[in-house]
Amino acid sequence: MTGLTFSLAAGAVTGLALGALGGGGSVLAVPALIYLLGLTPVAATTAGLAVVAATSAVALAAHARDGQVRWRTGLLFAAAGLGPAMLGGALAARIPGALLTGAFALVAAGAAVRMLRTAPAAGGAAPVRPGRAAAAGAGLGAVTGVLGVGGGFLAVPALVGVLGLRMRQAVATSLLVITVNSLAALATRAGTAQGLDWAVVAPFAGAAVLGARDGKRLASRISGPALQRAFALVLLGVAAFMLLDAAR
Repeated sequence: MTGLTFSLAAGAVTGLALGALGGGGSVLAVPALIYLLGLTPVAATTAGLAVVAATSAVALAAHARDGQVRWRTGLLFAAAGLGPAMLGGALAARIPGALLTGAFALVAAGAAVRMLRTAPAAGGAAPVRPGRAAAAGAGLGAVTGVLGVGGGFLAVPALVGVLGLRMRQAVATSLLVITVNSLAALATRAGTAQGLDWAVVAPFAGAAVLGARDGKRLASRISGPALQRAFALVLLGVAAFMLLDAAR
């Protein structure tokens, strides 16, 4: 397979994950950019932010039309994470690549375990808890900035397990959080973005945007518990691979 084919295929899978699961896109994008397309960890995390920001914005619009986005909760989450995301983004370039890879894998594994242990919420929408939303959002923003992830793979577990949203609401609302956090972290990485190979990144991003539309349609046909289990198992697989690589 050529580099362009790898880029298009990996981008499509990234978009599918974001559209269907409200996260997981950057968890898939960053390893693909490193291991399939040859970017350094710092460049891959910057490119991942650009790809995920664009894709999440498109997927958010589709979910918003269905009325699943909890705007107040999402905005509280995102606002609390803006400062930590920008600070983390400024610090990321000073962290060794192997340490970034290992930290990325550990965070993904922890989120996956929490998802497998947390039952999806049932019934009506849960009330917004501003304090808990702000605290969770601040932590999420810091992780977004340092690791170059949109944060959906952490936002979804937090929205389900901490704030009590149903899975479909959490998926839709996390896309708002991802978009805001990714743009904030990307703003602090202007220096690393200048060196990106856009001949690789642009096709990746385009395929991801198209894949997000299919992912949204897929999500409407799968139950919330099944989505949650699929999300967690994908995270575990990616985390295991990256931990093994970081340990070499």
